[in-house]
Amino acid sequence: MAKKGKKYIEASKQIEAGKAYNAEEALALVKKIDFAKFDATVEVAYNLNLDTKQADQQLRGAVVLPNGTGKEQTVVVFAKGQKAKDAEAAGADVVGDDDLVQRIQSGWLDFDVAIATPDMMAQVGRLGRVLGPKGLMPNPKTGTVTMDVTKAVEESKAGKVTYRTDKAGNVHVPIGKVSFEDKALVENFNTIKDVILKARPASVKGQYITHVSVASTFGPSVTLAPAAL
Repeated sequence: MAKKGKKYIEASKQIEAGKAYNAEEALALVKKIDFAKFDATVEVAYNLNLDTKQADQQLRGAVVLPNGTGKEQTVVVFAKGQKAKDAEAAGADVVGDDDLVQRIQSGWLDFDVAIATPDMMAQVGRLGRVLGPKGLMPNPKTGTVTMDVTKAVEESKAGKVTYRTDKAGNVHVPIGKVSFEDKALVENFNTIKDVILKARPASVKGQYITHVSVASTFGPSVTLAPAAL
């Protein structure tokens, strides 16, 4: 285990041992104990009682946060003809078809979101080994494979985030920046909480959410009370 630095240790001392905080308290504390020299990202982490070997217990989706993420997203769109023009008009940073596929195959990955029209997926599929591991592969479940490129681009620019369970049933989602007002972070947190709750698979028995914590980029995590689950 990596050795924790002095600033991390000092920040950790401000978290009351054994206490589970409500969302308002936890997020205010995360902001207070953050020690980064930049506007750090605040993230919520869920541990869910899921068997991710079962197809119906692999959660994946996307949601637009009411207060955005605080990060300006660079969006690329794979489209042709009128759909390409629609994407450009909606504010996409880069729009292309075969030329964009070749550019990415050559090593360019300076973007945050990739959107594609369904007719482009045969070409985009060739990028699976490159985009997949980075979570950038367009997918219908996250609304990034769609004919409505205008909506997809606008939502991505407005603060759309994706969520996905890892093999251990964990979900990590950014909910804003340390510079956000407490109220904005709480609203974003509640939006993610509602999505996670609604996504509960019918086959899950017993307790669904087993642990929730929030933390800034380098700061220690703060555990939330069961009532916040």
